[in-house]
Amino acid sequence: MPTLILVRHGRSTANTSGVLAGRMPGVALDERGSAQAAALPARLAGVPLTAAVSSPLQRCRETLRPLLAARPGLPLYAEDRISECDYGDWSGRKLAELADQPLMEVVQRHPSAAAFPGGESMRAMQARAVDAVRDWNARTEEAHGAEAAYLMCSHGDIIKSLVADALGMHLDLFQRISVEPCSVTVIRYTRLRPYLVRLGDTGDFGGLVPREDAGPVDGERDAAVGGGAGAP
Repeated sequence: MPTLILVRHGRSTANTSGVLAGRMPGVALDERGSAQAAALPARLAGVPLTAAVSSPLQRCRETLRPLLAARPGLPLYAEDRISECDYGDWSGRKLAELADQPLMEVVQRHPSAAAFPGGESMRAMQARAVDAVRDWNARTEEAHGAEAAYLMCSHGDIIKSLVADALGMHLDLFQRISVEPCSVTVIRYTRLRPYLVRLGDTGDFGGLVPREDAGPVDGERDAAVGGGAGAP
């Protein structure tokens, strides 16, 4: 079965402003996100790709633009099932304002039970994303063989949920996974099991440097809904 290369979109204007963007239109990459996207072709140089599959949202399409320019002829497909989680009434709100909502504790501790008002449940989000990957695996193998590799550009919570599925982890544990903007995660699927080959690889270890503004419990921060802005 094929190898899936998952790319989270580059840092967006919503990431840097602390807003839960969800499916809001007009959320673009910020300056750093554009630089991250520009570096993606070199990071993936030498990796043969049969296709690029993208969430339909602007920030994912912008992330793939440099890669597509560097690889003329690489087909691009839009896939609604790997679009961002539908956060419903939470979309467009500041994460700091949502931190004290009772639902936030459910999202952090028991996400399989979390359903966003006016939106979807995290369980439904994972199910549609896993279905999309299974379908694209079959499509890719049929057209290009079992050793083929293809790329999907998606969002933090989607990628985390796909990693949890590949590892056989319950969705309630997926907040233990971190994927920064424009990070690369690789899952190799086989007949018997998937293998997690890379997780959240950015090639940048700046996020491991202690932050001057970090409080004494900084290491116990909640997982950022939507994936967060990554290293400063």
